[in-house]
This record gives sequence, structure tokens and C-alpha cells, in this order.
Amino acid sequence: MTQSSVTSTPSRTRALLIINPKSRQGAEADLNDGLRRLRQAGMDVETLVSHSAEESCEAVQSRKSDLDLVIVGGGDGTLSSMIKTLLTCDLPLAILPLGTANDLARSLGIPEALELAFKIIADNEHTRIDLGEVNGHYFFNAANMGLGAHVTEELTSEVKKHWGVFSYVRALAAAIMRHDQFHVRMTLDGKHYRLHSMHLAVGNGRFYGGGNVIDEKARIDDGKLSLFSMRPLRTWELLTLAPLLRNGQQGRDRRIFCARATEIEISAGKRRLEIHADGEPVTCTPATFRVLPKALTVVATAMDAHNHSHEHTTTSPLTAALGHIEQGVRTI
Repeated sequence: MTQSSVTSTPSRTRALLIINPKSRQGAEADLNDGLRRLRQAGMDVETLVSHSAEESCEAVQSRKSDLDLVIVGGGDGTLSSMIKTLLTCDLPLAILPLGTANDLARSLGIPEALELAFKIIADNEHTRIDLGEVNGHYFFNAANMGLGAHVTEELTSEVKKHWGVFSYVRALAAAIMRHDQFHVRMTLDGKHYRLHSMHLAVGNGRFYGGGNVIDEKARIDDGKLSLFSMRPLRTWELLTLAPLLRNGQQGRDRRIFCARATEIEISAGKRRLEIHADGEPVTCTPATFRVLPKALTVVATAMDAHNHSHEHTTTSPLTAALGHIEQGVRTI
């Protein structure tokens, strides 16, 4: 975040803390010290353990006139499900990163260590960030179609149980066996393109899929969407792309088309390609993507999110699978 975009909020703050017990740390996180810190910083905090997105949204809507801040403890899916309600109620968002990926927190420079995350909330500095929108569905991080979406679909709890550490490889193999390639027509801020693709992603934030960088120039407050599309590749060719996908250097490889825009229209002809946004299936092509600049107020410090790209080691199912195979090849 740039220093000029940050302001401080004085006086006592009325806050609702929503915890998703199904998130990776939600059921076991010790929040007592952090809550004590918030109260010492001048916050009155009500805590709600929520078991559904509907319950969380209803809780905020019913209390909106008595709230100054909504704190969400969960992962990216939990946060994404709250966007519409936060916009409607015009309430700022603070984050306790209790999920698996925590990409929004990463884009904002919020550490996974709860002590440090609580400190940021206690400081209560506000800034505004962009949102992505696809066919009326909001997202923080990224939306994708093709191979990445198929890997996520194949990575079921049953596959994880039976394949363990090799589950990502198993899911990638199953996704590749679909031989899914598609032709798309795209319009990016008035410029027209035709592409042959196997994987296409559109990012709003800097990070997606558990720490992968969507574009090395991307920020969550830059007013732009970042797009990349991989042309159909053989499995061994995919391996060579894993480091580029992790570091946001897709544009350095001619097999990947990259662009940045404020509005993107994508059509796959008669095909209806399923689109996942922030890890959840939300819509299909034809699709219109838009960036909503400075649409939501969040609690974050002035630290540069670029400096936090290596704080977490989780990766997306697609990149994790490529990484496992790449490591195996190196040992042969």
C-alpha cells in the first residue's frame, strides 16, 4: 500500500469478529491475547463463531447500524463470501488469516502470525483496495478457467486421503487426461484477441492459489486486472513453467500470453467454460470481467505487499503438482 492512501481512525471502535471454525486454524486458534489487545486499543469486540456464509452475512446486516468494523477470521473463501454484504453495509474489513491460502492477507502484507495480525487490527489504519467482478460475482484474488479449475475439481478429500503427498500429482494427471483445450475470443479495453488455451487466469490482487504471483507488476490497489493464458502444452513443458508461475514471471515465456486491462470480455463460442473465482465455481463463459477501483475499505498497514511474497509456502493445486513432479524429475 502507498503511504498516501492510509489514514488513522481515532476513538473507540465497535467491532464484530466472525470466526469460521472450518478454516484451517479456525477451531484451534487461541484468540484471547489478541482480543485483549484490541480492547486495550479501544475496541468493543463481539465474537461470533459462524457455521455458514449466510449466518455471517445476516449477522453483519442485522448489526450494521451498531458496527464500525467487521473482523473476519478465516480463509479466502470466507472473506470472498462477505464482499457483497460489506459493500452493501459500507463497513471496513479487518482480517485474521486463519485459512490455508490467505492470499488476500498476503496481498495486503498481513502476516499469518496472529500476534502480528492483531497488532495491525489494533492500529486500525484504513486503506481502500480494488475488487474484481465477473458476471456480477465479486472476487479479491483471481478467477480462472481450464486446467487450474480442473485440478481443483479433481483434488477431492477422497483423493487427498488415498494419495497423501502425491494427491496433487494425481489431480494434475486426471486434469491433463481430460485433454481440455479451448479457443477464446477476448476484448481487453477495446483491443481484440483470439487465443488457443489450456489455462486462463484473471487476477485482481497480487497473489492467488496460495502464494503464486499473478503478475510481478500487480497490486491490489492499482486499478488493473492481470490476465495470463497458457497455450496447450505437453506435460514435460508444463514442468518448465512452474518457477515462472510461482514468481509472476509468466510474461517472460512466449508460450504464455499476458496482458493488463480494466475490462475483459471472454467468449468460448458455443462452449460454456466454468469459471472459478477465489477457489469457488461461480459462473461460466461468456464472461465480462471488471475491476472496481478502491471499492472496499480494509485495515492494513503502509507496508509494501511485494516484500511478503516469500512469507508463506502454500501453493495452488496446479503449481504444487508441477512442483512435486519437477522435484521428482531432478532426483532421477
